[in-house]
Amino acid sequence: MDSSFGATSDTIVALATPQGVGAIAVVRLSGPLAISLANAVFHGKDLEKQKSHTIHFGTIRDGDQVIDEVLVSLFLAPTSFTKENVVEISTHGSSYIVNRLIKLMIRQGARPAKPGEFTLRAFLNGQFDLAQAEAVADLIHSDSEASHQAALHQMRGGFSGEIKLLREQLIHFASMIELELDFTEEDVEFASRQDLRLLVEKLLRVVEQLISSFDLGNVIKNGVPTVIAGKPNAGKSTLLNALLNEEKAIVSDIAGTTRDFIEDEINIGGVIFRFIDTAGLRETTDTIEAIGVSRTQEKMKSASLILYLFDLGDTDMLEINRDINKLENQGVPFLKVANKVDKANPQFISELKNSHPDTIFISAGKKQHLDELRNRILELVNLDKFRTGNTVVTNIRHYDSLVRTRQSLLDVLEGLDNEVTNDFLAMDIRRSLHYLGEITGEITTDDLLANIFSKFCIGK
Repeated sequence: MDSSFGATSDTIVALATPQGVGAIAVVRLSGPLAISLANAVFHGKDLEKQKSHTIHFGTIRDGDQVIDEVLVSLFLAPTSFTKENVVEISTHGSSYIVNRLIKLMIRQGARPAKPGEFTLRAFLNGQFDLAQAEAVADLIHSDSEASHQAALHQMRGGFSGEIKLLREQLIHFASMIELELDFTEEDVEFASRQDLRLLVEKLLRVVEQLISSFDLGNVIKNGVPTVIAGKPNAGKSTLLNALLNEEKAIVSDIAGTTRDFIEDEINIGGVIFRFIDTAGLRETTDTIEAIGVSRTQEKMKSASLILYLFDLGDTDMLEINRDINKLENQGVPFLKVANKVDKANPQFISELKNSHPDTIFISAGKKQHLDELRNRILELVNLDKFRTGNTVVTNIRHYDSLVRTRQSLLDVLEGLDNEVTNDFLAMDIRRSLHYLGEITGEITTDDLLANIFSKFCIGK
């Protein structure tokens, strides 16, 4: 383990609730001396004689001076989050009280916890594996139903279980191949090459499914970048305001009002969408507006979804077909959204429905048919796989390890095709096991742990 985290045999202390003034604050201690250190300043019951998972009322005192009336929660090893003795002191949420209490604990012999150190100790003490530990941070930062469910599924071991099963199946064959290396002169085959091929092909299918789920997992975790694009005055800013239910973007009859992009998050069906209202797409001699149009085109290329919005009263079929053709060539999923349906020519609406039956007709100004638009947006995200309980990869580190695993498994198949010797075959299998082990923490380095846990908040 990286020495920057300090020893795990000492006792650490930190604020476990957010910084700032609130009704209560929780100061957490973990380590072999957590209970005795708290007991030395707690006036109430003798904490060292109390059972685990009990709460006790009393006062915290610095000498003869009362700092606060508190509730002290006890969690005795190994039945705590860190599998160490843990004490959580609930105080009034004054920053003065919190700082005074933490300083008091440090004087008693605790040391300040580093970012993520409580969760790191839980991992090192076998409470859960590395993928589950990372899910703790994802759960804390989840801001939608979908991201919450994905993090909870991973924290409970759903993803880890699949990875461990893959490793266990491959370890058996790896051991058989390694055994054959000890009996090369006898020409003994302990591992059937055909059975190994079938297993690797099966593992590849599972790994491919996990890799392909990352696109969905990434948008669940980080939100779906969604660009509202179209000509000036198509109603892009009005649509953004209607979806947000607030006046976020400036709305005007003057073409080119939005000269840069405006971004905000909207929760639709438990999924966060990062909607981006862009400058209108048109030829312009205005230098500032031209920069906005250029940025719009860049945003469209990096989007996961585009809402192509056009004004039914100011766009002809030729222009619509030309724009749709350009969007299809970009390769980004898009929805055709016809705005100002309340003012449109019924004959043109009928013609458009025949030519493009998947068009959504709305009135952003009057907030008409926005529910249909929201439903179609959700359909494109394709949450069916997620909602049926299938494992979804949300972590870029896991994705990278899975890609490397896939290549190693492909190398095993290539080795079988070319009838390579056992030592080369064993090498490719060991690489596959290594990359799978990186995900759950069977294979770790100090640098990897430092990188992961330093991103956690202090107190977690």
